Amino acid sequence: MPGSAWNIMDLFARLGRGVFDRLLPRRAAALANKEVHHILRDPYTLGMSVGLPVLMLLLFGEAISFDVKHVKVAILDKDRTPASATLIDTIRGSGYFDLVPSGGHAEGDLASERARAVVVVPAGFQRAIGRGETPTVQLLLDGSDNATAGVVSGYMAGVAQLAWQHIEAREAPPPGQPPIAFDTQYIFNRELSSRWFMIPGLLVIIIGLLSVLMTALTVAREWEQGSMEMLLTTPARPLDIILGKVAPYVGLGLLSVAIVYVAGRLVFHVPFRGSLLLLLVGSLLFLFVCLSQGLLISVASRNQQLAFQFSMMSGMLPTMLLSGFIFPIVSMPLVFRIFTAILPPRWFMDISRGLFLKGAGIRELALPFLVLAAMCVFFVFAAVRRFKTDLEP
Repeated sequence: MPGSAWNIMDLFARLGRGVFDRLLPRRAAALANKEVHHILRDPYTLGMSVGLPVLMLLLFGEAISFDVKHVKVAILDKDRTPASATLIDTIRGSGYFDLVPSGGHAEGDLASERARAVVVVPAGFQRAIGRGETPTVQLLLDGSDNATAGVVSGYMAGVAQLAWQHIEAREAPPPGQPPIAFDTQYIFNRELSSRWFMIPGLLVIIIGLLSVLMTALTVAREWEQGSMEMLLTTPARPLDIILGKVAPYVGLGLLSVAIVYVAGRLVFHVPFRGSLLLLLVGSLLFLFVCLSQGLLISVASRNQQLAFQFSMMSGMLPTMLLSGFIFPIVSMPLVFRIFTAILPPRWFMDISRGLFLKGAGIRELALPFLVLAAMCVFFVFAAVRRFKTDLEP
């Protein structure tokens, strides 16, 4: 640590000593002063006490937003008239939506996540305005994310009012003409049940947190007790040790998957429209990634306290805040959207919700599976390399 930083820390230590001596009993003040010296000598504790608040401020101030923006919307314009063009231009200029090309099939656009919403302008839209009828537009929303779907529906209602003002100025409809009406339908979660949205996400949260913590703390405890050093002196190869340590927790993780699945289906009545085989493969990939990550943390720290801190930093925060479990990734700034691409929970969240609510197949989920497979290879390789270093004299 630079000399100026040490001077600042020493100043804080002196100020703290003076406060403790005046406000606390003599023995309590002595213990408090000793603890201050321990903290100042521990760079990890200092890093956590300073870095964690900064990180939380950065996440809550920048990345996490309840405003839904940059929602991908596909347009199926079957009317192709100036009135429909005005509506589309209003949607584009609202600042909330990013228009994307449609594949020609509304539910296909939503299932493949090409779009979060599809606006279908029916043929005869402009003629209905001319006849004094209510011009109706169909709005299809991805109900698997009920929070985003509800907000988008409200945004579209506001866009419809603004578009009608522009159309009135151009088309001059009859007095008392009803404005544009959206015929809204929610696909994959018609009732916008929050349980349908949360249960598949809880599968990711439970596996992500428990897997990292279990291996990190268990192996770190063996480092502290000295039993791991004895194990490293045996002829067992690093990969053997890793597999031996990870295998029991894979079983526990799969048990957690089964519990969440059964409870979701029988207790909360969440539908499962996908393939159980794909869910099993995706769960295994995610388990190996998280368990290898926890093993790597334990090898690097060799201390339960540090392993717990690193596990919470690399496990809890990304899983809870940046995986799309609560806050939609599309609403985050571009930097954070790019950052989420290196977080395993983000990809397993797509697999879990895609299988439960959309019945997605391997074609739609190919990218999340490939990314998780690559991350699995990376973490296992990194853990093996770290063990090799420890085995060398």
